[in-house]
Parts: sequence; structure tokens; C-alpha cells
Amino acid sequence: MRTATTIEASGGGAWRETVDFVLEAEKLGLDICWVAEAWGSDAPSPLGYLAARTDRMLLGSGVMQLATRSPVTIAQTAMTLAQMSEGRFLLGLGASGPQVIEGLHGIPFARPLTRMRETVEIIRSAFTGEKIAYQGRRFTIPLPDGEGRPMRLSLAAVPVPVYLATLSPKMLELTGEIADGWLGTSFVPEGAGAYFTHLDKGLARAGRTRAQLDVCQGAEINVVGDEEDLADIISSRKRELAFSLGGMGSGSTNFYNNAYSRQGWADIAAEVRERWQAGDRDGATALVTDDMVLATTLIGTEDMVRERLKVWQETGVDTVRLYPAGDTLKARIDNLGHGIDLIRSIAPR
Repeated sequence: MRTATTIEASGGGAWRETVDFVLEAEKLGLDICWVAEAWGSDAPSPLGYLAARTDRMLLGSGVMQLATRSPVTIAQTAMTLAQMSEGRFLLGLGASGPQVIEGLHGIPFARPLTRMRETVEIIRSAFTGEKIAYQGRRFTIPLPDGEGRPMRLSLAAVPVPVYLATLSPKMLELTGEIADGWLGTSFVPEGAGAYFTHLDKGLARAGRTRAQLDVCQGAEINVVGDEEDLADIISSRKRELAFSLGGMGSGSTNFYNNAYSRQGWADIAAEVRERWQAGDRDGATALVTDDMVLATTLIGTEDMVRERLKVWQETGVDTVRLYPAGDTLKARIDNLGHGIDLIRSIAPR
């Protein structure tokens, strides 16, 4: 299994600490650093900076939001970052959700599946260096009945691996059909069929196998010295999970809530969302169980985390995306180093 992490850029001293974290992660031998983009920093800007500061690790957008840029702009950005990093860039795309796309950017969220398919088709066309001409349901390039003619980008052709961050069944099928990798979250190995059934359906449609898709799963890692320390850590994590289930998205559209529902927690997930949307944050948090936290994280003693990682490996995870816990840079680096060492112990190079 490969190792990865995700960062989110922020300004001032926090950004300098983030850069220190990435540089230390590379020294530890981390394979991939993904840069997130939500409703704060964009992803490409810090990726360009990190391309100049790092030498070996892969760098990925984890993820660029689909509707906020034209497909050709995404292709230009990906090709530029691939050249700046000397071939170390991975393009991660995600549809985001209506709260961000419509509420923040003022762009219709409708038909994300069609938009995703057509965007990937267009950017892959751009990667070849050929003239770009496309007719689809969402995009037509060049516009008809105008003065435009098909053009090619002036950048040298470069193949950039495309990863899709998806959770819903149809989006998972599309990922299996057209993507080089899957950026998953809210993952429970015991309930992996909720994802793999759909990924495999898409893979079969394209005549591919699971070996041709990099399954990249993420989870918080927090290695503790004693099981007695677990209770407080699990308790603090419950509010974050309640936010994901109740506050990530709108009252009717929450892909995280849907993912937990498909993996066995439908009743709890529904009630958490109801209470969170009603403003009862404490009540929503109280509904989250210890099992829900432990099933989707890498929290525990060294032996507990090692055994959990073995389950991930046996389930079919190729790349583990580690979110190291800690209030200080040293604590986060220590947790990341623990995770890298444990993964190497069960999956030696």
C-alpha cells in the first residue's frame, strides 16, 4: 500500500507550518500529498508552490471543484502543474455539493454526473495535444455558429492521471469506468460492498479490473499509547462526524450522510441530520456511536491500528490517505510517521 495525506492551505503562519509539515512528510517517505479545496483556499496555488519545494513525492488536487472552472481551464491547470512538478501531478476532481456550488459560487449544481463525464473526456482530449472539439449535453467546444474554431493548447502534451472523488452509486460507476483512481471517504471496510459493487460495475463496463484503479481511502490516524486514552479522543471526534452527517450539504442533499446510510447506519444518520439541521448540535453529536467513529478512522493503540490497516489491505485499498491528529506540528508529524511505519510493516516495498 502507498501512503498519502491531505492538507488544506491557509494564510500567514499557518501556511508556513503547513509547508513544514509537507517537507517533513516527504522526508518520512510519504508517497502522495493531496491539497484540498473546499470553501477556503484553492488547490492549484499551493500545489504550484509545493512543486518547487518538494523533490520526490507526488502532488495532487484533492479535489478541484468541477463546476467552478471550464474543462479546458482544468486541463490547462493540470498540464501546467504536471510540467512544474516534472510529472509528479495527479488531477483529483469532485462535484462538491449544491451548498458550495450554488450557495457560494452561484453556479447550478444540476446534472453533476453528466458534467463529470464530459469534463473528463474534454480534459483527456486536451492532454493529447490535439485540437479540442467536443459536442455533449453540457459542453460544446467550440461554440456553434460563432467565430471560434477548434484549437489546441500550446502546452506540450502530457498524460495526467485522473482521480475522482465520488460517493453516490452512479458516480462510483463512472469512476470505475473512466478514472485512474478513486478518492474515497467515509469508508468502512466491512461495508465496502456499498462502494465496490458500483466501482466494479463501471470497471466491467470499460473492460477493466480493480487492479487498474488506484483505490485511495482516507481516515484520521491517532495512535495512542494506552486504550484508556481512547474515550476522550473518540468523544472529540464525534462532533466532527455529526457535522459531516448533518451539516455537510443541504437539508436534502448530503453525500456523507448517504454513504453512512448505505453502510448500516441509516436510522442514526437520518436522525443526526434532522437534529443538526434543527440547530441541536449537542443532540446530534450524542447520537454518534463509538463504533461509527472507530469503523471509519485509524484511531487506537499501535496494535489496534495495525490490525485495522490489515483489514483495509485485505479489502482492496491501494493507497491510505492519512489525516494525522494533533494540536502541534510535532504531534501531527509523529502520528503521520506512526502511520507510515505501520503500513510499511504490513505492506513492505
